[in-house]
Amino acid sequence: MSEVRERTLYGRRRGKKLRDGQQSLLVTLLPRLTVVVPPELQKIDLAGLFGGALPADGVWLEVGFGAGEHLVWQAKEHPKVGLIGCEPYINGVAKCLAHVEREGVENIRLFTDDAMLVMKALPDASLSRAFVLFPDPWPKSRHHKRRFVQRANLDVLARLIKPGAELRLATDDPSYLPWMIEHAFTHAAFEWLAERPADWRQRPADWPPTRYEQKMLAGHQPAFLRFRRR
Repeated sequence: MSEVRERTLYGRRRGKKLRDGQQSLLVTLLPRLTVVVPPELQKIDLAGLFGGALPADGVWLEVGFGAGEHLVWQAKEHPKVGLIGCEPYINGVAKCLAHVEREGVENIRLFTDDAMLVMKALPDASLSRAFVLFPDPWPKSRHHKRRFVQRANLDVLARLIKPGAELRLATDDPSYLPWMIEHAFTHAAFEWLAERPADWRQRPADWPPTRYEQKMLAGHQPAFLRFRRR
């Protein structure tokens, strides 16, 4: 099948040339962690994905994990959670694999293409938490349709997230912040948990900083948004 699928929600797939060690991890470690999306109309077998049994504390999804620092931190802190990370940028995937190997975590699975392919194949109410942290803001007006946080994607997340579970969003872009709040706050399936400005201006204790934030967000004020599935 030679169908060409248009990618609209993310940018480049590769950056600078990978080091030998990074390339080796893509060959040796990545295949053991890769999420395989089943044929259309079939759902991912989450028990099979995580070794034959559903993780005791549920399954979490991170859309766009960057270099994997947050993903691996959460996996290490929550060993009874199964985490699925989606990231099409291969250089970021390679860095994530290095973190996985160094920390020795075994409860992470990775998908290296459009997160929507995994989301559409997950069973209903299968996620105990979902993260969309610092997605590409696509700041130009003509590119706003490429932003991940939009009604159609929130509809899918609403189908996937269990009642009472959290959706966490973050951005440092001053134009994306009101967009995020508007789209998630007005969605009937989600309740914004902020009661005062500090609730979204200050980082929660279980939300670790990443190298990206320390390097790229200097002088910017990131927002940390937490929503509950109604």
